[in-house]
Amino acid sequence: MGQTAIPEFFVYGEPARELDVGFLHVETVQARASVHRGQVLAHKHPQMAQITLWTGGSGSYWIEDETLSFSAPTVSFMPSGVVHGFSIEPGTDAIVVSVADEALVAIAEHSLLPLDQPVFVTGRGETALWERLGDTVRMIQAEYADRLPGMEKILLPLIAVALSGIARLDAVSHAVTLPAAVALAGRLRRLIDRHFRDDWPVERYVESLSTTRHLLDKAARQVLGSGVRQAVGERRLVEAKRLLLFTVRSVEDIAYETGFNDPAYFSRFFRQAVGMAPAAWRKERVNGDW
Repeated sequence: MGQTAIPEFFVYGEPARELDVGFLHVETVQARASVHRGQVLAHKHPQMAQITLWTGGSGSYWIEDETLSFSAPTVSFMPSGVVHGFSIEPGTDAIVVSVADEALVAIAEHSLLPLDQPVFVTGRGETALWERLGDTVRMIQAEYADRLPGMEKILLPLIAVALSGIARLDAVSHAVTLPAAVALAGRLRRLIDRHFRDDWPVERYVESLSTTRHLLDKAARQVLGSGVRQAVGERRLVEAKRLLLFTVRSVEDIAYETGFNDPAYFSRFFRQAVGMAPAAWRKERVNGDW
């Protein structure tokens, strides 16, 4: 399944849009049945990953060029930018947890599962592990539905637990072979996560990934939606937003933390990307005006 003209969605059937820091969304597959009618066509999400736990029924799932038959229980983790879709039998249902890439940054260090590769795990393996995973995902679903105060602080650790539960099932997982460009973009994203503060030139990324500048930039644009330099800038912006929203550190301190040697330049960069200065953006978000 090629990448050309593959539609990008927010959630299936809704146009892709800019996501807020920490964006989360939980719903069942059947809740959107009037949109997909049992067949979700090939698509991708440019800014968020998804956990899908099939709780009943069966069908066919495709990831990039592979088609996989499944019956419940089955679980998948799909990073942003990976093409996927499914066709299901009547009555088949799943819980889908969508997580913005920006939120995954905070989750990654607490997850046993690598978050740059798709995972598809069938219902084989220890029953106790499946029951524990199911309990965790249903807790996520209930917490999201109840929307009690402090929901976000509870959901992120629960999602990390769910991802780690998927990792514990990986002995029976199906290894998905990704197209070269998708795999390269995933490796680039992981490298950017480690070095976005270090002000690496593009050639340093090219050398570290043993590729060419042309191939790396093409993969980044195809899968991540921007060139290498822009992808680094977007990762810095993600970190800056997280620090502005969830800490009381000064704008100057955040500038240095995200790899900017000049706080004034950081402020211009942030204003150009977001439309307002960092301090104003923080005030608006903290006051709940969004």
